Amino acid sequence: MNTQYDLIVLGSGPGGYVAAIRASQLGLKVAIVERENLGGICLNWGCIPTKALLRSGEVLHNMQNAKEYGLSVEGKIVADLDAVVKRSRGVAKQLNQGVTHLMKKNKITVHMGDGKITAPGKMTVKGEKGEEKLTAKHIIVATGARARDLPFAPADGKRIWTYRHAMMPSEMPKKLLVIGSGAIGIEFASFYNDLGADVTVVEMLDRVVPVEDAEISKFLEKSLKKQGMNIMTGAGVEKLDVNAKGVKAAIKDAKGKVETTEFSHVIVAVGIVPNTEDIGLEALGIKTDRGHIVTNATCQTSVEGFYAIGDVTQPPWLAHKASHEGVIAVEAIAGGHPHAMDPLNIPACTYCHPQIASVGMTEAKAKEAGHDIKVGNFPFIGNGKAIALGETEGFIKTVFDAKTGELLGAHMIGAEVTELIQGYTVGKTLETTEAELMDTVFPHPTLSEMMHESVLDAFGRTLHM
Repeated sequence: MNTQYDLIVLGSGPGGYVAAIRASQLGLKVAIVERENLGGICLNWGCIPTKALLRSGEVLHNMQNAKEYGLSVEGKIVADLDAVVKRSRGVAKQLNQGVTHLMKKNKITVHMGDGKITAPGKMTVKGEKGEEKLTAKHIIVATGARARDLPFAPADGKRIWTYRHAMMPSEMPKKLLVIGSGAIGIEFASFYNDLGADVTVVEMLDRVVPVEDAEISKFLEKSLKKQGMNIMTGAGVEKLDVNAKGVKAAIKDAKGKVETTEFSHVIVAVGIVPNTEDIGLEALGIKTDRGHIVTNATCQTSVEGFYAIGDVTQPPWLAHKASHEGVIAVEAIAGGHPHAMDPLNIPACTYCHPQIASVGMTEAKAKEAGHDIKVGNFPFIGNGKAIALGETEGFIKTVFDAKTGELLGAHMIGAEVTELIQGYTVGKTLETTEAELMDTVFPHPTLSEMMHESVLDAFGRTLHM
């Protein structure tokens, strides 16, 4: 069987399936190739099911603190881990079925199996229909990435877990070690802490969530310690010895002292490895950097006719970045004039407790770039809606260029900030200045009023603090 398409998309994650849909909208004949589940890692094993788990942890936390809201709950509130996981898998299944529907609705042909590029414009798929040979004028590689293993202790799914094992645990961890404090590590640390595990987080760098603004990192570490977590920064895991009962971890602290501690389970969250093996890139000479495919601002690779999007390319490695890249790539293929991807306009969200969200430059990065800056800061405790919600922990920080008023960055920690950050993201995309933000009317009472106050504070005009 030899089928001709205008575009083949290899991988059906949030980048791949969105690219396929946009291509179909533009009148292209499209095929998508997927080896496992439509929706990719994000929908089936990442973004969505983890948020379902975190929601269960959040509800449990609120129930355990019901007295603070004048409510009485009889008996001990406990988590049923099996039921929590079952709900999470149900959410993933529902969305997987949704993507399947979208493929049919947009007349996109789905080939299930392992795809390999054999020559320019040619791909072989080995799967449920045997071996299929596909041809297309253009190919988009959207194969994503997988969790990076520790070289001295690869994940076994029993005692040493990746995020995927942590989403479907065989048992509840009693004493959990999380290695790495990026978004994935901190989210699972937060979830299992809410469910009652004794959690230790080890971070090699000098602060947790190290890509975030330093003030955010400091605030989060204080909050996590208050919740009962043991946070070790500037530390590293030297050795892991697995036995039938758990894991013995040799951890070197910031002062260079090594101590061995026993844990029931370990979650490794030390980065990702791009899925570029065995898909034919080497034969074509497509340029990579440490395994990740190198692309230009419109997602084109070093070889004509080939594009790449999502986690298989350069950072940031975020689902919404992949989706947007999919649209950019397809519009370039279709002969349009798409805008270039600007990493500084991509928001980042971490769904721990409290939540973190940011866009643009940190204060330190803005200074390094040579900007004379103005910084605004407004705390949740000064906001009426936050007080009414009982969510007074957190703050919103804004960074402006002092000369032009350009919004350089925004950084938040607290309740629902992952929903609030898009306001600043739109502002940055529109190249707004402090004047437009100050003149914008924010509804009362809402958490969004803190966004206004933070801008006002940067220019010495805050009203409610």
